[in-house]
Amino acid sequence: MKKQSFMDKIEEKMMPIAAKISANAHLQSIRDGFALAMPLLIIGSIFMLISNFPIQSWIDLLNSAEINGNTISSYFSAATSASFTIMSIFVVIGIGHAYATRLGVNPLFGGVVSLVGWFILMPFKFDFTPEGSEDAFTVSGLSLDWLGSKGVFIGIISAFLAVRIYKIIVDKGLVIKMPAGVPPTVGQSFASLFPTAFVMTTFVLIRFIFSLTQWENAFTFVYSVLQLPLQHIGGSLPAMILVYLFAHALWFLGIHGTNITDSMFLPVLYALSAENLAKVTAGQMPENIINVQFQNLFATFGGAGSTLSLLIVAVLISKSKRLKQLSRLSILPAVFGINEPVIYGLPIVLNPLLFIPFLLVPTVNIIITYITMSIGLVPITNGIIMPWTTPPIISGFLSSNWQGAVLQILLIAIGCLIYYPFIAAVDKNNLIQEESLESEEVK
Repeated sequence: MKKQSFMDKIEEKMMPIAAKISANAHLQSIRDGFALAMPLLIIGSIFMLISNFPIQSWIDLLNSAEINGNTISSYFSAATSASFTIMSIFVVIGIGHAYATRLGVNPLFGGVVSLVGWFILMPFKFDFTPEGSEDAFTVSGLSLDWLGSKGVFIGIISAFLAVRIYKIIVDKGLVIKMPAGVPPTVGQSFASLFPTAFVMTTFVLIRFIFSLTQWENAFTFVYSVLQLPLQHIGGSLPAMILVYLFAHALWFLGIHGTNITDSMFLPVLYALSAENLAKVTAGQMPENIINVQFQNLFATFGGAGSTLSLLIVAVLISKSKRLKQLSRLSILPAVFGINEPVIYGLPIVLNPLLFIPFLLVPTVNIIITYITMSIGLVPITNGIIMPWTTPPIISGFLSSNWQGAVLQILLIAIGCLIYYPFIAAVDKNNLIQEESLESEEVK
């Protein structure tokens, strides 16, 4: 009987775990819900970037020039407020829609009941301090804090609970069935009456129960007891390193590790980014070093494993035909963060020669970036969401000024130094194999 290698044992242990995580309906729904919000967040961030482009004369122009009594900057801010500032609304609808789809109920009503349940739990009053006053007044209305990043976690919980209740009532057959010939839209509306009523009644009861507690409402409870502690943990350097080590271990086994870790980690990162953006909008300095921009723009370059550095080395030193052709074909997509050709074509998957640098380079990137931002050498990212395909140097400049661009160049260069001996070894092995094949063909 063939003895199992170390890599075979690792694969045997981790594959079932990874498969269960990736197939989890809740995690998939969170991922898809944020995917729905992503275009809105990116476009809203672009408007924010335009009005806060890191050139002071440009900022002063937008803040002083007026059209119909409003500054140009205020028009751009409206787009940001209609997207990033109320991001939780889109996330709740998206998660409710995705979860309902997986449970086999009407996804449109899944998104709607999720949003309604979330709003039922939301406090319709908040403290407001008028400009020039030291006293705060309690006013009626919706707080943008709860509509934004602070409402994300209670939104996730509300979506899952609302859709699950809806599903239970539908499965029990407590729906109004209209006769044949009634338009489908009308039939679906009447069919959703009882499930929606049960959802709303449940959330009203939850609201009442929380009104009797010290937190007064579910939003304050979830934020203080769950979200805030998770943000403190998720916003730490050890948490970021552990998440990336786990994701890259999965990548090494051929599993899309980032998809799995993002479904759990992205809600925390988005909340931290939103806090940074709110600070920048208010003319203050951002405080959260770990956030979406930190992950997307500084942890890796060219995709998982920061393989842009690998490809630069391969293009410069490779002598084997296989590595030379692969690196030249793959380097342009890698500039835009696409590296599946390298992961599966080199391959990196289950290649023990590349396991160490594949995990090491992103870890080094994370540590160096965290240190340089924590001591003030590089500005903390401004919270503006950019497409993950934004090339390095450009993305560094837009998120952390010229210092961010310089840091990205430095990190890519360090990655090249780490990858160099390993790529040289891979190239040497490929060259030996190619020479062996050529000699066999000659015989």
